[in-house]
Amino acid sequence: MAASLLALAVALLLGASSRVDNGAAAAPVTEEGLEITYGSTLKLMHDKTKVRLHSHDVAYGSGSGQQSVTGFPQTDDSNSYWIVKPTLDSSAKQGDAIETGSIVRLQHMRTRRWLHSHLHASPLSGNLEVSCFGDDGQSDTGDYWMLEIEGKDKVWKRDQKVRLRHVDTGGYLHSHNKKYNRLGGGQQEVCGVRDKRAENIWSTAEGVYLPVSGSK
Repeated sequence: MAASLLALAVALLLGASSRVDNGAAAAPVTEEGLEITYGSTLKLMHDKTKVRLHSHDVAYGSGSGQQSVTGFPQTDDSNSYWIVKPTLDSSAKQGDAIETGSIVRLQHMRTRRWLHSHLHASPLSGNLEVSCFGDDGQSDTGDYWMLEIEGKDKVWKRDQKVRLRHVDTGGYLHSHNKKYNRLGGGQQEVCGVRDKRAENIWSTAEGVYLPVSGSK
């Protein structure tokens, strides 16, 4: 049942808009739920600036040349949805809750590429570049992010403040007020930094949240 509901909801999201950065997508489908589970499709909101983690089929003009990742200010764009998935060697299943310290992958819903980082310099600040790379059949440890929950909670819940630390580089998923001139809509840089700052805190926003499987 959960899988069929997710497939329907994702199909609705994908069909909402074929336009990339103009905020033309329909309102997201949302299911109420306390905990984030594998298989959920969601948006991540930057705590300081309130942009959504965003990607689109536009390559960086420097660095790796891979698909760019930005912070997008509008809430109704369909290019800001990510599917939460476990690592390749994990035994976790769709619907399992996610604890602090877990290593997750985030797959961009529209392009099917993975949130990725490496030692290339980010375009605006010279920090660690964050990109999208691979596809359904291609993923590696450059796509692995460790979840760090702020506070005492051990399980990832909606609206909770979290950090995502890149396993290979040690860089925290980060954003700030530096904006791109060549990209419309006030998109700002997303990068990785190795120290904890207020600017690398995120929380979940709009999305399709699968219920916890076998919940008590």
